[in-house]
Amino acid sequence: MTSALAHRGPDDSGIWTDAEAGIALGHRRLAIIDVSPLGHQPMSTADGRYIVTYNGEIYNYDVLAAHLRQAGVIFRGRSDTEVLIEAFARWGVRETLAECEGMFAIALWDRETRSLTLARDRLGIKPLYWSNSDGRFFFASELKALHRHPDWRPAIDPAAITSFLRFGYVPAPHSIYRDTYKLEPGTLLTVSGENEPHIERYWDLRGIAAQRQPASPGDELDQLAELDTVLRRAVRNEMVADVPLGAFLSGGIDSSLVTALMQTQSPRPVRTFSIGFAQEGYDEAGHAKRVAAHLGTEHTEFYVEDEVARAVIPHLPEWYDEPFADSSQIPTQVVSRLARQHVTVALSGDGGDELFGGYTRHRLAEQAETTRTLVPQPLRRVVGYAIDKLPPATTAATLRWLPGRLRPVHGEQKLAKLAALIGEADAEAVYRRLVSLWPEPERLTPGVSEPQGLLWDKHIAALCPNVAERMMLLDALTYLPDDILTKVDRASMAVALEVRVPLLNHRVVELAWRLPLSMKLRRGTSKWALRQLLYRHVPAALIDRPKQGFSVPLAAWLRGPLACWADDLLSPAALAGNGFLAPAPIVQRWREHRRGTRDWSQSLWAVLMLQSWLAHERQRATAPPIETRPALAAGAPAA
Repeated sequence: MTSALAHRGPDDSGIWTDAEAGIALGHRRLAIIDVSPLGHQPMSTADGRYIVTYNGEIYNYDVLAAHLRQAGVIFRGRSDTEVLIEAFARWGVRETLAECEGMFAIALWDRETRSLTLARDRLGIKPLYWSNSDGRFFFASELKALHRHPDWRPAIDPAAITSFLRFGYVPAPHSIYRDTYKLEPGTLLTVSGENEPHIERYWDLRGIAAQRQPASPGDELDQLAELDTVLRRAVRNEMVADVPLGAFLSGGIDSSLVTALMQTQSPRPVRTFSIGFAQEGYDEAGHAKRVAAHLGTEHTEFYVEDEVARAVIPHLPEWYDEPFADSSQIPTQVVSRLARQHVTVALSGDGGDELFGGYTRHRLAEQAETTRTLVPQPLRRVVGYAIDKLPPATTAATLRWLPGRLRPVHGEQKLAKLAALIGEADAEAVYRRLVSLWPEPERLTPGVSEPQGLLWDKHIAALCPNVAERMMLLDALTYLPDDILTKVDRASMAVALEVRVPLLNHRVVELAWRLPLSMKLRRGTSKWALRQLLYRHVPAALIDRPKQGFSVPLAAWLRGPLACWADDLLSPAALAGNGFLAPAPIVQRWREHRRGTRDWSQSLWAVLMLQSWLAHERQRATAPPIETRPALAAGAPAA
């Protein structure tokens, strides 16, 4: 099981077992802090009562260590792992996690009570799966480790496939398999003896959103000063490493701000990395290069040939273990591979959109709400239908008339979404439509009901009466951990690169929710507060442009070099042969996309990723069994 995770930790491995208690813990190490053998895991407390295996970093471990030394703890080394486990022993798990700033997936075994505790970080940066069946309890950072245990027998969950087709990922707490789950962000799971696992929250973003008391807009200078202080501290703490460190730089607001704050606190030029594509509309490398030059970083850029990017595609089912259909997984893996040639740790700007109103839907939310209340739904549906039926050439010509600063990148796709959501009945339905690849996924999986999770929860509206803030909260609870952070974790850890996300330091998150909405969205401008801080380091002219995203020319690829591959996977026989899908709606979209009458690339990519994953699953299931020593009991690595 640990060898299946060797890519996550190539520097060391360890196994700890207690046959009498029926527990086996494993770990694969990517050495970052105290790279000596004193950081080896699984690690025990000095008295031997507690054993821990954990993946991640505790950024304020030095502060915690100072408090523990005052209490009489003598440390053998200087790793954050030792600080963490000794804190658990003296303060308790919940109390320790309340003081920790970091990203983590933790497994802690108490030899005295014979109980196992799993913990996942507040925002879901690090993954953790678990399964409880037939008297065995399993856990791991990735599903591929569970596959190695002879007593874990996974069965695909058709309902999870339905959810995947809507979102492009399987929403937590579910996984693609029955009876196997993702531990949700900010939660603890405890299992002891024959008892069922008990799950509780130690940190809840919903509670923070509900209890916030935003300061008055008149306090903006003080609020900006506090945000600057908290962000600088988060970046400084996350720059601590005993190995080479750098940053992803796209030239956008979030990554540029993180890089600027790194550079102001670094005695030498920060290493920065970006990739570009030759195709217009998909290349941010030039923007990143200009920002890097202004900040004085040591910049590396790599222009990716289409063939290099497409070579990633066959490996996606293996890296992600579940169907996963965010096509930016491709450039994320390429830039991770580029960075890993030079550094072991990279900081990124992920999280800024969800916290500070960076997505188009946030800016349009309140306007759409006003329109919905003033214009009858039948009329809205007629207008949406008319927009939807515009020929592609007419749509493209219309968009070209817009001024450059107002012309959205990939505008045809966004106009199609606008047409679809105009007729929706309420804000919740609008949000579901905006984030859906297949808005009616049950049409593709006949006889299977879609699980209704947070996006159907009416309590969210009570927590956030403002529609834009409600969308930000839902993004942070669902899309951020299940899509964005999953994408970054698997792409980076596939090449043993640790990616840190200072904008998701929980102190930053909590402060962001105390800021008034006007400091995030102002007169059509997104991420207003972050922009004000960034302008202190980088001229606005280098930053202000339409949001582009980190994407590949997928629509063109599917009509060109990937067409034959897609033809095979999207043929009626292939679709019907897997036993899960109804071919007709998919085949219809594929025909329209091939003819160029519609751009269905994102929804078709979801089906292609599902088909690829199912093929990988069949191949895995028929592979010869891996020889193992007799299994002791439940458990798997958290590395």
